[in-house]
Amino acid sequence: MPWLELSLTIRAAEQPRVETALEDLGALSITLQDADAETPDEEAIFEPGVGEIPLWNQIVLNALFDADADKRGLTAAIADDLPFIEPAQIAWRVVDDQDWERAWMDQFKPMPFGRRLWVYPWNIDPPEDGDIVVVRLDPGLAFGTGTHPTTAMCLEWLDGQQMAGKTLLDYGCGSGILAIAALKLGAPHAVGIDNDPQALIASRDNAERNGVDADLEVYLPGEAPAALADILVANILAGPLGELAPTFAAAVKPGAPFALSGILHGQHEELLVRYAEWFEDLEVRTLEDWVRISGRRKG
Repeated sequence: MPWLELSLTIRAAEQPRVETALEDLGALSITLQDADAETPDEEAIFEPGVGEIPLWNQIVLNALFDADADKRGLTAAIADDLPFIEPAQIAWRVVDDQDWERAWMDQFKPMPFGRRLWVYPWNIDPPEDGDIVVVRLDPGLAFGTGTHPTTAMCLEWLDGQQMAGKTLLDYGCGSGILAIAALKLGAPHAVGIDNDPQALIASRDNAERNGVDADLEVYLPGEAPAALADILVANILAGPLGELAPTFAAAVKPGAPFALSGILHGQHEELLVRYAEWFEDLEVRTLEDWVRISGRRKG
């Protein structure tokens, strides 16, 4: 089935506003590419997580619409909603399913995290190896596949935790990748929370496809039961992490390990001070320009 693809070259700072406007206009999928990459091999492609801003200065934003969408009407709506977009920035083309998927297949390969955890796309079969734990996700899936450094650091951290008999709380669950990984690593129960209803749908769907849907509950903020969790992971943004510190402290048992990410380098110092009121043994791990904070709830 063909799709109508819109391409815009914009500044990174404009991405959140443009993405929101295109979603309101019916965009089915949005992906980002580095506009300054000199060769195709350098073009990292990813679908942004909720609230994420890419590190590139100039980006090519690609949005998919139904093939029968009104191109002229969409162009006019973009001009009204995004007056800083010049007509020369807008490009339309019709693409086939296989063209779109192939771009993802070429970019998304099996990825290891820690000692035994792997994330595999569905188009590649994992080896028959009882020593590895496999999470399956579609290439190009919204809300996170493990390619972003923040997700990668959380997956690595989860691989090092003892999951048997534990309940995990995944705050900002997105695709559900972290909760699903915890369940695959041996946790009998996980709770995912996200303020985006589409993220909850994605988490449920991915949990079902990975065979762990019976052990995952997902909720909007404020709707989850009050039971205390044994482990906490939150991959969101530094601002909300600071605000949610007392909420997290009240949501986990004494001694519960936790990991936070979605933090740019330089934002972590304030969060370390903030979390020291309720948490101890705080450690910092960095990957590229991103930071993970981990530690334990004070007893």
